[in-house]
Amino acid sequence: MSQVTAPALSPVPAAAGMPVLGVLPRFARDPLNFLLNAAIRYGPVVRLDLASRSTYLVSHPEGVKYVLQDNNRNYHKGYDQAKPLMGEGLVTSEGEFWRSQRRLIQPSFSRQNLNQYATVMINATLERLPKWEEYARQRQPVNFGEEMMRLTQTIIVRTMFSDDVGDQADALGKAFDQTLEHLNQVLFSPHPILEKLPTPANLRHERALRFLDEFIYRLIEKRRQSDTDNGDLLSRLLMARDPESGEGMPDRQIRDELMTIFLAGHETTANALAWTFYLLAQHPLVEFRLMDEIRQVIGDRPPTVEDLQSMPYGAMVFSEALRLFPPAWMFARHAIEDDVIQGYPIPAGTMIFLSPYVTHHHPDYWENPEAFDPERFSEARSAQRLRYAYYPFGGGPRQCIGNHFAQMEAQLLMTIILQHFRVELVEGIKVKPTPIATLQPRPGVLVYFEKRQ
Repeated sequence: MSQVTAPALSPVPAAAGMPVLGVLPRFARDPLNFLLNAAIRYGPVVRLDLASRSTYLVSHPEGVKYVLQDNNRNYHKGYDQAKPLMGEGLVTSEGEFWRSQRRLIQPSFSRQNLNQYATVMINATLERLPKWEEYARQRQPVNFGEEMMRLTQTIIVRTMFSDDVGDQADALGKAFDQTLEHLNQVLFSPHPILEKLPTPANLRHERALRFLDEFIYRLIEKRRQSDTDNGDLLSRLLMARDPESGEGMPDRQIRDELMTIFLAGHETTANALAWTFYLLAQHPLVEFRLMDEIRQVIGDRPPTVEDLQSMPYGAMVFSEALRLFPPAWMFARHAIEDDVIQGYPIPAGTMIFLSPYVTHHHPDYWENPEAFDPERFSEARSAQRLRYAYYPFGGGPRQCIGNHFAQMEAQLLMTIILQHFRVELVEGIKVKPTPIATLQPRPGVLVYFEKRQ
């Protein structure tokens, strides 16, 4: 139910722009700084005229809470551009269908299942150590983000399909990469017609999508015939039953959810880890304290899920990296009915921008917001903060279903890497956060691996 419009409402302040184009040129040139400066200058709700479309940026934690939680049913995602890839998966579906799917899939991310996935994460990381040791011996510069992308991709493919991938792992990874690249282009395409032109990139994407569909449907059929539980996400989705109707998912829906899990689930963690090590390389005292925690809790052996509960500083470091560089840097919502957010009228049909990057960097909600300070996430300091001053995984009913998976994965990988290596930045390269579908470090976090003694 929408709020009742009060008789006297404040008009939404509008960011100054050009005739016809509005603020579009400034937004396109530097989205992060433009949005942050607009929120600081104009307040908790600001109108942004992007050519012919008016959008509203909501940055105050209470406003974010209202959209994502308190009145979330009035705000739909509207990610129609992603539906050719994700279909009616959790990211793109809406309403009762989404709620039914969420009930079906939630048990796949239970604590017990997460513990099984952790074994995949640990083993995949340990397998990469010899390659990184070779880089260290040769003093070879490495794009850390690309290394993390390969690793998290291996993890998500094994988590979804276990050993059924066989010798097609590389082909699957390449196909998923091409669909992810296409998704990045689609979300920022100036016109939908560009997605349908027979360009080399579009043709590569179509071939990759056909390959993935054929692989996934063939594997679904094989699993249904064998009726075995492989302990992976595919098995969990096949066994899932709606608690009310008792029905399972059709093949098409399982395909959509697997595509969604991959596309939403590995690039974000890889980017977050790249940013984390970028920050650690510049803050040796933080790294020293983190290493001290690792040595005291686990020493030289590989970490376990249980160890993470005894490693709060590692969690604080990762949380602070997510604050400074949230991979999901902006969300969009569409208002279904007229509404009021913090005293400002919101017309039906309006697009709402919510930007974790903006709220995480806003000086009204964070002291010295540009500084890297993991202690912000101590229990004492966190208790003083508004809940939605920090929301890297969204919030409300549609909070990312894989948030615990991602945090566990990041902390396990970070711990194993730090046990074996120091990561030193290559000098002379300025890394800039570049907002595409995710917040990417460009041109990349180039590092040297240095073997610990």
